[in-house]
Amino acid sequence: MNNSIRHIYKITGFVQGVGFRPFIYRIAHECGISGFVRNLSWGVEIEAQGDPEQITSFEVKLRSELPPLAEIHSLEIIEMPLLDDSLDHKFFIIESGTSTAEAALISPDVATCTDCLRELNDPSDRRYHYPFINCTNCGPRFTIIEEVPYDRAKTTMHCFPLCSDCEREYRDPVNRRFHAEPVACPVCGPHLAFVDGSQPIPAENVFGQDEAQLQLTIGSLKAGKIVAVKGLGGFHLVCDATNEPAVFRLRQRKHRPDKPLAIMVPDLDQVRQFCFVSESEANELKSFRQPILLLKRRASDVQAKISQLADSIAPNLNEVGVMLPYTPLHHLLFQLGQFPALVMTSGNRSEEPIVIDNDEAIQKLSDIADDFLLHNRVIWNRCDDSVGYFRDQTPVLTRRARGFAPRPVPLLHDAPPTLAVGAMYCNVFALAENRRTFLSQHIGDVDSTKTLDFLAESVDKLKRWLQIDPELIVHDLHPDLLTTRYAQQVADGKQLFPVQHHQAHFASALTANGIAEPTVGIVFDGTGFGTDRTIWGGEFFVGSIRQVERVGHLLPLPLPGGDAAIRRPARVAIAYIHTLLPDYSIAPLALWNNVDNDVITVVRQMVDQRFNTIPTSSIGRLFDAVSALLSVRFEVSYEGQAAIELESLAERSSTDISKLADYKLHFAIEKRDNQWIIQPKPMLEGLINALIAGQSRADLAYHFHHSLAEVSADISEHIAQHHRLKKIVLCGGVFQNRLLTRLTASNLRARGLEPVLPGIIPVNDGGIALGQVAVAAANRKQ
Repeated sequence: MNNSIRHIYKITGFVQGVGFRPFIYRIAHECGISGFVRNLSWGVEIEAQGDPEQITSFEVKLRSELPPLAEIHSLEIIEMPLLDDSLDHKFFIIESGTSTAEAALISPDVATCTDCLRELNDPSDRRYHYPFINCTNCGPRFTIIEEVPYDRAKTTMHCFPLCSDCEREYRDPVNRRFHAEPVACPVCGPHLAFVDGSQPIPAENVFGQDEAQLQLTIGSLKAGKIVAVKGLGGFHLVCDATNEPAVFRLRQRKHRPDKPLAIMVPDLDQVRQFCFVSESEANELKSFRQPILLLKRRASDVQAKISQLADSIAPNLNEVGVMLPYTPLHHLLFQLGQFPALVMTSGNRSEEPIVIDNDEAIQKLSDIADDFLLHNRVIWNRCDDSVGYFRDQTPVLTRRARGFAPRPVPLLHDAPPTLAVGAMYCNVFALAENRRTFLSQHIGDVDSTKTLDFLAESVDKLKRWLQIDPELIVHDLHPDLLTTRYAQQVADGKQLFPVQHHQAHFASALTANGIAEPTVGIVFDGTGFGTDRTIWGGEFFVGSIRQVERVGHLLPLPLPGGDAAIRRPARVAIAYIHTLLPDYSIAPLALWNNVDNDVITVVRQMVDQRFNTIPTSSIGRLFDAVSALLSVRFEVSYEGQAAIELESLAERSSTDISKLADYKLHFAIEKRDNQWIIQPKPMLEGLINALIAGQSRADLAYHFHHSLAEVSADISEHIAQHHRLKKIVLCGGVFQNRLLTRLTASNLRARGLEPVLPGIIPVNDGGIALGQVAVAAANRKQ
C-alpha cells in the first residue's frame, strides 16, 4: 500500500443514536478501507486508511448517503502517518470513549419508522403488536437519556437486560438495530398495565400481556371514559374525539372550558375527512417529527356517513390541532380500536408540568381520568408535543418540543457559556456557547413553584449533558418574574444580564433568519415590561441584535387592574372607550349589556383616578378590547383566547371592506417626540358606529385586522425610508395571527419592502430565550 493514505475524521452533529456508526461501517466495507469508528462525548471519530480512490469514494458516500436522521454540522479531516498493513483491510466499530471537548448533540425523539410499522403488523415477526418496537431510525431518544454519550447503560433502558435475540441484533453492525439503545422485544423489554380507576389501585402493577391491556383500554374509551395514557414524553388524557359527552366531561374535570384540544387521527385519509390538508402539511404530519398541526376544519355535514368531531374539541374556532400516531402504542390503539379520532391532551393538572411517573399519574390525575394505561419504561425527561402550522409552504412553530428539542440553533455572534432563562409564559430556556444555542423543550408558564422546579431540573440536566458551565445568566428586564428571581438565585456571583422582552423577540427573529444588519422590527405582543416601566407590546424598532431604538408604538392606554385585566377583555374595552370616547359610554352596545354596571363604574373610576392602572402600548390588549366590543369574548379562560376567536370570526367575513367606507374604520398616525404613534381612536369610533348600524361583526373583525396591517406598513415605510432599510421583521406573539401576518406582509410588499416572517423558532415567548442569548452574545464585551 505504498500509495495509501490515512485520515482521522472528527464529526459533530446528530451522529449518535441515529444509525451513524453502522452506516460508516457499511460504506467503509463497500470502499475496502481499514480503520474504525467510535462515539466520543462530543461526536464521532473515524480512522480510515486506504488508497486515494478508496478514501475519496468513502468521503463522497459519507457526505451523500447519510442515514435519514443524521446531520453533520462539522467535519474535520486530519492527515495521519500510515499504519502497517496488519489490519488486512478490516474496519471495526469500537466502544464509546470520552473526551473533554464539547458534548455530542442529543437527538430528539423520533416517530415510528415504516420498517418498524411493517414488523409491528407482521404476525410472523417476533415483535408483532409489541408496543415498544423501535430501531436506530426511530423511537425514544431525548426522553430516556440520563447521561451522555448516548449508550444504553446511560438511558432508562438499562434496567431491561437484552435477550439473546435482541443482543445479537444490537451487536450486528449490518443490522438495523445495531446499537439502537432502546431496542427491546416482548421477551426482554417494557410492558403495559391497564389500571381500572374504579377498583383499588394494586400495590404492584403487573406489566405484561400487552394486547390484553390495550383491549381493556379500548373498551374503556368506547364506553365514553377518559383514560390517562403514558406515552413517549409524558401522559396524555385520552377520550373518543367523536363522543361529545366524553369530551365535555374531560373539559369539566380538567377545568379547561374553552382552550382547544388536540386530536390524534389514524392516517391521512381520516385527517382529510375532518380537515383541509395541503401537500406540505401532509408531509410534515408524516415526518419523523410528527408535530401537532393546526388545520382548517371542514364544515360539518350531518348527512355524511362519517363520524364527526365533537363540537367542544375547538369551540368558536375554524381549525383544530391534529397529529398522527407517532409511537407503536398509538398505532395499536387505532388499529385494534378502529377509532376515527382520539383527544390527546397533556396529562397534567392546571399550572403544573406534564406528568411522567406512574404513581404520580394515579395520584394527580385520578380526579380527571377514569382509568390508566401505564408502562414500565421510565421517562427521564418530560417533553410535550410540538405545535405548529403552515404559512403557504413554510412551517411555523408555536410550541417547540417533541421532535425538535433540544436541537441547536446557530448564533451570529460568539457567546460565552450562557444560560438564558427565557420568559414567564410559554417558557423555553437556552444554553449557549460559541456559535450554538441549545433550546430546551417547552417548559410551560412559570407562574407556579411546580413549573419553576421543572425549569430548574431541566437546566441542571442540560448543563451536565452539554458540559456548559454558564458564566453569564440572561433574564427578562421585569424584576418580579419567577424567572428573574431564578436567574438571580443561580447566578451565585456570576454576571447577570437583563434584556427587555421585546428586544429579545426582535433579536430572536433576526437570529432565526440569520440577519446581522440593521433592520426595522414590528414587535406586536401581549405583555412586556418596558424600559420606561410601562407595559409594552405594540412597538416599532430599528436596529440590530446588538442594539435597538424604539421609534414608534401604539398610543399607551390605561390597563385597569394590571395583569388581572388580561383575563377580562371587557374591562380593557371599557377603559379604552372611557379614555378615548367618553361620549359613547351609554351607546346601545352589547358590551354594556354583558357587563355588570358596578364593574363598569369601578373601571371608569380606576381610569379617572389612575388607581391600580398602568399605561400599555400592547397590541394584544387592543385585540382584547375589540374582541369584547364585538361581543366575541368578555372574559377568557386561556392566554390569547379573545384574539384567537376574533381572528376566527374575521376569517368568516366576505372581506369586502368597501361597503364599510362610510364608517371611516382606520387608525390614525401621529408623530410625537420623534416617535410614530398608532392612534386607535378613529378605529374604535368607527367600530361602535358600525355596530350601532347593525353591520356584520365578521366584516368588522376583518376590517380591524386589515386596517392594523395597513397602518403597520405605513409606519414601517416611514421608518425604512428614513433609515434607508428594506427588511421589516414581524415578531411577537400577536403574529401567531395568520390573518394579520398575511395582510401585513402583503401591505409591506406593496410598498416595496421585504417582510421577514415567523418561522421554525416560535414567534411567541417560546423564542425569547434565543433572543436573550443573541443580545448577550452581541454585547459580550460590555
